[in-house]
This record gives sequence, structure tokens and C-alpha cells, in this order.
Amino acid sequence: MSTILVTGTAGFIGFYVAKSLLGRGLTVIGVDNFNPYYSPELKTARDEILRKNRNFVSANADISDLKSVETIFKDYRPSMVCHLAAQAGVRYSLKNPYTYQKSNVQGFVNLIEQARINSVERFVYASSSSVYGGNTKLPYSEDDRVDTPVSLYAATKRSNELIAYTYTHLWNMRTIGLRFFTVYGPWGRPDMAYWSFMDAMHRRSPIKVFNYGKNQRDFTYIDDVINGVLSALSANDLDQYEIINLGNNKPVGLMDFISTLEDLSGLKAIMEMAPAQPGDAIATYACIDKASAKLGFKPSTQLHEGLKSFVKWYKDNPTIVDAVRNFRLSTAEA
Repeated sequence: MSTILVTGTAGFIGFYVAKSLLGRGLTVIGVDNFNPYYSPELKTARDEILRKNRNFVSANADISDLKSVETIFKDYRPSMVCHLAAQAGVRYSLKNPYTYQKSNVQGFVNLIEQARINSVERFVYASSSSVYGGNTKLPYSEDDRVDTPVSLYAATKRSNELIAYTYTHLWNMRTIGLRFFTVYGPWGRPDMAYWSFMDAMHRRSPIKVFNYGKNQRDFTYIDDVINGVLSALSANDLDQYEIINLGNNKPVGLMDFISTLEDLSGLKAIMEMAPAQPGDAIATYACIDKASAKLGFKPSTQLHEGLKSFVKWYKDNPTIVDAVRNFRLSTAEA
């Protein structure tokens, strides 16, 4: 039975990837440090679901600590790595740069180096649509130049791709970088717009609509993304070094997004229009020709359907939602 090391399993995408792999009968070594970037209660709740499977091992460890990473590889000898742990958030990176250097760069090097030393057959990792930075040509293609990142978060993700290229070039490692485009759904990250908007609407609080509502995002439902990740872990016809977009290929305007959320929740948004935030892209739009050809990737979840699933989850999980809200309020006041 294959053993796969998945980092960030208490996070959003990592949780779903681990859950899907376990459902296929694989053994998953899940690594997470449960950091308080957002509510640890949400992360713990995800982890508790995964722990119910006897093929899951939960390792509370920080990937930026080399000794911890070395021990995990020595103890479990994974055949593949799916590296999804990272310090997320564009705006947070403007105020906390060293956190991104530590997790997204130092942690990445620790993992890929141990993967090399232990002859891991495939190293799949999360990149981001943020690497396209100041590009104005749409849709974003993997062949586009990506040398104008507009946030430190984007710069660290691009550095991951460059480091992976070097490891492929020097040691012929198989590395697959997946550029995710605004992933959303149940159990999602509470720092994302759809969660924070929903919570503000529920509390009858105003929401800030940046760039006066002119932004567009290629919202991609979690189930579609997971299909792409699983294909990246198993597809045979991949080059040794790959960079692949995973997006919905259908950008949605922010005002349309808010209107859809209002319709599904039965709540009205109180909007405060605001200028664009530093580091934010005006629009994201994925060309998925490569993902379709190499991974059989065919996103099928429309925004209305995906947000409907999230709204239902939000209403069905008041304890978790309250914990997330209370944590946000407590850290805002600190």
C-alpha cells in the first residue's frame, strides 16, 4: 500500500486531498503545525475527521524545522509528497514577511531536499495564480512570463517553482506545481471573501468591497480542484517538471459574486466601497488547456452550485462558525 506525505492536512485543500486519498485506501501521513493564522478550532475539526481513518497519521510538526521533517521521512518513508502547507494570504504578507520566508521558502527547501534524499518518486506542490502578478493578458497561461509578482506571497510561490525546476534539472526529480485559482467550498478558509462576506451578512455588518467591486476572480470549487490534484499524483504522461493551472476558466465579477451569495443566503449585504488593496490582482482567469490535456481536468461546478454547498455547510455548523468568528474578533482586538 502506497504511503503519501501530505502537508497542510489541517488546512482547506490538504484536508480534502487527504480525505480523498484515504477513501482510495492509501496511507496518508498528514503534517500540520496548526498555526493561529485563523481559528485553530477549524483546523482541529478537520484533523479529527481525518483521524477517524486508521490509515491516517497526524503529525503536528513545523515544516520549517528541518529536524522534524527529517524525522518524518525517516519514520514513514513516503513514496510521494503532496506539499500543500504554506502561509497563505496576500494582504497578511504585507505585514508579516518573515512568516512567509520561513514557511513558504525555508519549509519548501526542507521538504524537497528530503524528498530528493529519500528518492521520492513524485513531488506535487501548491503554487498559486498570484504568481501571474501584474500580467494583463487574459486568460493566464503557463507559458506567460511570471516575473512581476505584486505581493511577497506571490514571490514566495514563484520561488517554489524555480527551486523545483532546479531540483528537476540537477537530480531529475519529478516535480509538479499546481497554480490554484481562488479555491472555495465547505470547510474553506475563513480569511477568504466568500466566508468573511457570509459572516458579515449574517451579523448584519458591513463588508468592504475593494476596487469598488471591479475585481474578477476565477472561483474554483474544491471538488474540481481535488480531482486535479489527484490526477497530478497519478497521471503517467507528465514531464519531469510541470507547472499546471487549476482554475474554473470562468472569471466572475465581485458584484455578481456578492449578489449570488445574497440570493442563496437570503441575506442582504451592506457594502462599503473601497479602493484597491496593495498586492491584489484586478482579475484572475485560468487557461486550463494544459490541465485538460495532461490531467483530464474538467471543472464542472458552477458558482451558484458551489456557493450553495458552502452556505448549507455554514448554516449546518454553527459551533465551528462561532469559534471562527470569536477567534477573528479576539485577534482583531489584540
